Amino acid sequence: MLLSPEQFFGFLAAAMLITASPGPDNLMVLGTGISRGRRQGMVFGLGCALGCLSHTVLAAVGISALIAASPLAFTALKICGGLYLVWLGIQALRSSGRVTADGAQASAESLWRLFGKGLFANSINPKVVLFFLAFLPQFVVTAHGGVGWQTAQLGLVFTAQAALLFGLLGYFSGAVGQWLNRRPRAGLWLDRIAGTIFVALGLRLIVSR
Repeated sequence: MLLSPEQFFGFLAAAMLITASPGPDNLMVLGTGISRGRRQGMVFGLGCALGCLSHTVLAAVGISALIAASPLAFTALKICGGLYLVWLGIQALRSSGRVTADGAQASAESLWRLFGKGLFANSINPKVVLFFLAFLPQFVVTAHGGVGWQTAQLGLVFTAQAALLFGLLGYFSGAVGQWLNRRPRAGLWLDRIAGTIFVALGLRLIVSR
């Protein structure tokens, strides 16, 4: 069955508050939009949002519970996710920082590549796995039956609102990046800031318990 109006709107409000609050995904979208431009920030944000679909599947079929119950699996996934973020940060720190008139780097990556980076960065984040495992079931009404189907619908709602909010964040942060393009050294410093954010987030993910 479909979600009841109470389930839908209650969950949507909570999901939007959580998505809008400062977190790793927000900072990555913000950094990408400022340093690379509107389209790049929006595409990276869309990738991050759609990465939630993998966590939705895991939560719906109960695999997340297995990951949460296995310290070894959780640790391995956490380290891989942290190392990937650090790698993204190092790439940004090594960049020349040169930008073109549309806000993209002179040696810009393709939009598909940025989308893939956002998708992968979110998909391998074990904290998002555990978040979905803990958050989605709170809005499931077992008396309605079809717990897995209810969970899947909630995950789709979360993904849709995340795509909208991340897209807006990428768009407006990209506008800031375009304004700063007129300053020759702006791109270099923006890449340094974005790279530092990525590295810090990656190290925090690796060492956190």
